[in-house]
Amino acid sequence: MKVKTLAGAIMAVTLVATSAGAMAENQGNGVITFKGSIINAPCSIAQDSQFQTVEMAQVANVALRDGGQSRPTPFRIELLGCELGVLKSATATFTGSPAANTDLLALRGTARGASLAIADQNGTLIPLGSESPAQTLSNGDTFLAFSAYLQGDRAPGTPGVGDEPGTPGAAAEITPGDFETFANFTLAYQ
Repeated sequence: MKVKTLAGAIMAVTLVATSAGAMAENQGNGVITFKGSIINAPCSIAQDSQFQTVEMAQVANVALRDGGQSRPTPFRIELLGCELGVLKSATATFTGSPAANTDLLALRGTARGASLAIADQNGTLIPLGSESPAQTLSNGDTFLAFSAYLQGDRAPGTPGVGDEPGTPGAAAEITPGDFETFANFTLAYQ
């Protein structure tokens, strides 16, 4: 009997050791890279704001005819853990690939005849490379509010029928399709 008990114990130990060895096998691995930066600023920028995608609505081509505009799509830059002290407001400067109208962003994709405009919280155009009006901040978590809209293009240097010399060119043809564009932003605190 002792032999059967001893044989059973040896088999149990062997089974446990084999199972533990199987669990120790590599069943997948990888590398996680953590990147970021430390900035000299009174607020941190939320990751969702630092790298965000603003989904624009589907815009009918007729809305953009003759230099027309789409409805604005709001977006914001979220700021975290602000300790403002003397600095109470911030501005944003947007840059990117300019369109024929260098105040606007050029579109990439199959859509043609329009460009993207970025506006301040009051709906006023912020020309590319220009500071936005300052927005008041609060301590803690806060945000800067903006909007974006499509603007129908004008053909450069081509006066429209009945246009006076020196006025914007004739309206560009609007070609439906998909688009994307990219804007970089830089914040400045006052």
